[in-house]
Amino acid sequence: MGKLFGTDGIRGIVGENLTAELAYRVGQAITAVLYEEKGQTPLVTIGMDTRISSDMLEGALISGIMSVGGDVMPLGTIPTPAVAYLTVKVEADAGIVISASHNPFEHNGIKVFNSQGYKLPDALEDRVEEKILSHEPIPLKKGAEIGKRIHGMKNLKYEYIKHLTGTVQDSLGGLRVLIDCANGAAAATAPDLFANFDIEADFIHKKPNGVNINLKCGSTYLKSLAAMVTAGEYDLGIAFDGDADRCLMIDEKGNVVDGDKTMAVCGKYMRDQGLLTGRTIVGTVMSNLGLHEFCNKNNIRLVCTPVGDRNVLEKMLENGYRIGGEQSGHTIFTDYATTGDGQLTALQFLQILKRSGQKASELASICPSYPQTLINVELANQTGLKEAVMGSDELREAVKREEETLGGDGRILVRPSGTEPLIRVMVEAKTVEQAEECAGRLAGLVKSLKF
Repeated sequence: MGKLFGTDGIRGIVGENLTAELAYRVGQAITAVLYEEKGQTPLVTIGMDTRISSDMLEGALISGIMSVGGDVMPLGTIPTPAVAYLTVKVEADAGIVISASHNPFEHNGIKVFNSQGYKLPDALEDRVEEKILSHEPIPLKKGAEIGKRIHGMKNLKYEYIKHLTGTVQDSLGGLRVLIDCANGAAAATAPDLFANFDIEADFIHKKPNGVNINLKCGSTYLKSLAAMVTAGEYDLGIAFDGDADRCLMIDEKGNVVDGDKTMAVCGKYMRDQGLLTGRTIVGTVMSNLGLHEFCNKNNIRLVCTPVGDRNVLEKMLENGYRIGGEQSGHTIFTDYATTGDGQLTALQFLQILKRSGQKASELASICPSYPQTLINVELANQTGLKEAVMGSDELREAVKREEETLGGDGRILVRPSGTEPLIRVMVEAKTVEQAEECAGRLAGLVKSLKF
């Protein structure tokens, strides 16, 4: 990847390395490349999450797009997957999402979808990035050639809601669910979406104020949701992240139903219905050993890609697979979406839950979870530092020693974050103690490395 685009677009802390000036330049560069591709005025959709900085970045992007002759269709506050869906629906040339997903409010990001609702190919990203980083001015349009802002598009969210509603054939009547909107984009769609079903749905963390997105709520903080699910005797708790492309759930006993368990439940159901292409689920190298065990027992093939929903989707499209995702809650159903969609995932799980007649804990028990410890080691935001750490001989030898200690009953994965200055140390083992001790030793080593 390049200097700006990471695994999930451009990310940064607003006012430091992500500024209005950069967003303006990004808007210009995207539009210029689209014009080169299309040969005529491009149309770009824009959606955003609820961060205080999103309006500012939206204004800068819109100005950049229009200044070089692009037309823009603002969708307002809306989930990331809705932008992907609506970009295709309105036949736009690209869709831009302003969001930093599950990160704190100080962060934000710019992600681009192509006209088919997929993330931009690397080659196209490289061309956009080259224009952004070059010192050459992008020619401005004048007079009637300046781009137009198309107004009144915020109600397009109801087209997206209608689409999601159509993926479920049942009323879901009798189920009681508690939904955590993470004070993010789901607050703009989830209440209207679930009102279309005969379901008792209550909502928490649905009052965003610009600085409370993901703040002790949503899929990155399940503690309050779990407590409320058990206290309120709900059938299921549902948690989205800031841009609602992830979904994690809580069963009626307060236990987490993560992305691996969700894929197991949905994948088995699809297999039983003859819908699981190649009898295959696509996961990542972070998928829990429990998912591997589930697939082995149920004659389902598990294909693992590098971390990132982009890598998962590429493998799915390459082979026509219909379900894939990550333990963190990105689940992709290619029958209905071009990207991970938290609300779609929740609906698919709820339909299976209703049809099964089981409790959520019983349904999810088909996929065991091996003890897993993940430690995020913060690094200085210094160019090349993550690469230096990952290339360390000392770290490589330490990992090898720890793997020998675990034997064949665990595994270790040390990898750099694609969006933050972090090294992630993940260890699975027979016991929680083994996993925590091993991860702690390796994280301590990472912290001590000097370059």
